[in-house]
Amino acid sequence: MFGRDEKVSAIRLTAAQYIILAIFLVLAYGLWRLQVMQSDYYSLAAERNHTRNIPVLAPRGRILDREGRTIVDNYPSFSALLLRDSSRDLMGDADLIAQGLHMDPNEVRARVRRFASMPQYQPIFLKEDITPDELAFIDSHKNELPELDTIMAHRRLYPRNGFMAHLIGYVGEVSEDMLNQPQFELYSPGDVVGISGVERQYNSVLMGQNGSRQALVDSHGREVGRLGETEAVPGKPLKLTVDIDLQIAAEEALEGKNGAIVAMDPHTGEILAMASGPTFDPNDFAVHVSRDEWNKLVNDPDKPLLNKAIQAQLAPGSTFKIIMSVAGWQEHIAQDMHVFCTGSAEFYGRRFGCWVKGGHGEVGLEKAIYNSCDVFFYTLANKLGIERIAKYATDFGLGQKTGIDLPNEVSGVMPSEEWKLRNFKQKWFAGETISVGIGQGAIAITPVQLLRAISAIAMGGKLVVPHVINPVDVPPGYVEAAKYTEVKTVPLDPAGWNFITDAMSRVLLPEGTAPSAHVPGIDIAGKTGSAQVVSLALRAKVKNEEEFAQNGWFVGFTPRRNPDIVVCVLFQGGEHGKLAARLATQVIKAYVDKQRRSPQKMVEKPKNGSVDVGGLWTAPHPDGDKETLQGGRFVLDLPKKPLAVVTAAPGLR
Repeated sequence: MFGRDEKVSAIRLTAAQYIILAIFLVLAYGLWRLQVMQSDYYSLAAERNHTRNIPVLAPRGRILDREGRTIVDNYPSFSALLLRDSSRDLMGDADLIAQGLHMDPNEVRARVRRFASMPQYQPIFLKEDITPDELAFIDSHKNELPELDTIMAHRRLYPRNGFMAHLIGYVGEVSEDMLNQPQFELYSPGDVVGISGVERQYNSVLMGQNGSRQALVDSHGREVGRLGETEAVPGKPLKLTVDIDLQIAAEEALEGKNGAIVAMDPHTGEILAMASGPTFDPNDFAVHVSRDEWNKLVNDPDKPLLNKAIQAQLAPGSTFKIIMSVAGWQEHIAQDMHVFCTGSAEFYGRRFGCWVKGGHGEVGLEKAIYNSCDVFFYTLANKLGIERIAKYATDFGLGQKTGIDLPNEVSGVMPSEEWKLRNFKQKWFAGETISVGIGQGAIAITPVQLLRAISAIAMGGKLVVPHVINPVDVPPGYVEAAKYTEVKTVPLDPAGWNFITDAMSRVLLPEGTAPSAHVPGIDIAGKTGSAQVVSLALRAKVKNEEEFAQNGWFVGFTPRRNPDIVVCVLFQGGEHGKLAARLATQVIKAYVDKQRRSPQKMVEKPKNGSVDVGGLWTAPHPDGDKETLQGGRFVLDLPKKPLAVVTAAPGLR
């Protein structure tokens, strides 16, 4: 019974055969899939096991002034890379790496975690601008730390002592917040990009295209050879409209002071100089700024990181009286208006004082401008009303961005009935208009806004767009450059333009508010202003009155007819507009002196049937016993056919 052979049924045997056949078919398909269908993929993966792509960083383009002189350049530097495609335990090596690179081990681990989601073949920039001893540490620990490597980079070299810092800006590692913005969507963590100023505005122009180097590595991740290299494409150079000589004059005038100075060509809108104080050193940001240094800058009450030329929103004080004068003239109110200033005037049950306690006596528009009579402009504001004042101020660009090609420009505030209702759900009271008439109250503007507005008045209503880059110097394809040549015309009565600018030319004369700023031989027209930070009553109660000292303003141009330069100065805590005027005339004098030293063609080549003519001449002084030097540029229409052909002026051979 027990020795009888047992037989396997045919059904079971057949089933086992089919199972074995199915297993072999699956294995055969997998082998075909690996060796035939996905051969390219696994071949590339195998190649990556013994090759490594190392980035070759492109240098950023240089930044030049309008004459081609270098402002910002690059210098060669080495950075430490952490390669993540090796089998090393990066977290375990963090202590040794940190010791050799003089870093905190926690910082090394934090950077590894931050880049954990990125592909492993992308290295981490561990430390930039390493020292010679750190470079030697990496070279001497190739066997123990094969994941460490170095790369040559071009670091930014900015002018020293914060020269042009606010306009130029600085570069830094792209932040996570920036990566979420459309203009940085193509960048990766670790990329160095422009953070502020021109560096950020024109980052796409200045930033080149990185290359790569293929290295052959062994099974331990050590480099044993090179396979090839894709060269980096350097960034394009960028020429600014700024004149270094004028910038130096502006920086020297503003040294040790809180405020801003901006100079512009009113014909084109080209910014010739822009300074903001106090400043900071962008070289501190070119590599890595420490937390302590950053906190010190951020918490400084004088706000050194703020570009006050485009970001300081303050009451313009008496400089706003030029806008008031234009509005009064255009509305046919100011021409024949006269007031008797006794030092104050009452409106709506409240007494408003003039800055001259004894008053100015009989005052018309001309005297009101060069003497800056508050009572006259209180009265004019009351006659105009807030809506007409707001209309003219808005027409000249106040309370709105100028469109300058710098990031983070603010808009300021130009109050009106609609503005107060929208923001405060309150009605505008007529008494509030009185303070606005002298540039106080709710009005707040930036220096570049005031510069643009007064420039338009000086040019007879030509409102240009300020810009720091000449559109013709921007590489093709930068579409935003087209708007910098836009010109808006604000209607301005020629008689009023002559009258107001003539009155402004007396501001720097003995009868004006800034005689100490007068420069002999230069025809300068302008307007001073002093703006309260708090009410005079509150300031009198404070122990340290200097803490709430008035801001000094001045905006001026030369010559008074078709000017070649307009300058705006904000001197925070400067107290008096005449002090701001002295700073402005330093820049104007530097400009005029340079023009007189430089031989220029007085007649440019005719364009479209017209010719641009420039010249200098003397004109009688308002006092009648002196002469002043004046100048200007004029566009003359030429006849289609010449009236006569001459080879020399009459009387000359």
